[in-house]
This record gives sequence, C-alpha cells and structure tokens, in this order.
Amino acid sequence: MGRCIGIDLGTKRVGLALSDALNIIASPFKTLTFIDNDDLVSKLSDIINDNNVKTIILGLPLNMSGVDTEQTKKVRTFKASLAKLNIPILYEDERLSSVSAKKSLVMQNVKTGHNKAEIDRTAAAIILQQFLDKKV
Repeated sequence: MGRCIGIDLGTKRVGLALSDALNIIASPFKTLTFIDNDDLVSKLSDIINDNNVKTIILGLPLNMSGVDTEQTKKVRTFKASLAKLNIPILYEDERLSSVSAKKSLVMQNVKTGHNKAEIDRTAAAIILQQFLDKKV
C-alpha cells in the first residue's frame, strides 16, 4: 500500500508529516531547511525511499478567497520539481493550517514563540490528515 507524506512548503522551512502504514493517521515527522528546490527534492527522495512513501500530499496555499498567491506559484513550481520522483503528487488546500497548528500546540502547552519548526511539522500533519480524512 505505501504511506503518504505531507509537505508544508515555506520560504525558510519545510514541514513534513508521515501517515501510518494504513494511511489513517498523520503524524509530524521533521522540518527541513529550505535551500532550493533541487536540494529539497534530493532530501525528500531519501525520506520517501526510507519510509515506503507512495504518495506526496503538497499543501497548496491559496488566499482566503481561493485565489493563488506568490507562495502558491512557488508550490506549483516545486510540484514540477518533484515530478522526477515518479510518484503521485496531490494538492491539499492548506488555508489556516499554520494557524491551526499553532493553536493545537498552545493547547498542548507547547511554547510556539521560538519553535517555528514544530509549527511547520504540525501544519504538515494537519494538511496530510485533511487529505486522509477525505479518503475514508
């Protein structure tokens, strides 16, 4: 079957989340530093191979009215870079995922001020979980 990986692409950091083997639960995985698309694709290739990932879920940052933003264009360009991995790449609307991630961490008494990487991983898990919940 294979797992899914959720990606929250940012300009400085990239949050990653992995599903369980049955693709039911998404969990925060790690945060990578964004250098450029080629470096990121290389790192993701290793993660995908090491974790039996068969599908990429890429957060699509639309604005609140559903229109593309500058970051949306970067995500679409990044998707083209990911195509060489030869596995399905699907978009998931990520509006408010970072806000939800921060609120979730605050509710767990996790300090979020200097822990941006934790927010990015959690946002990726929220994006991935939204996708997984639609499949049930």
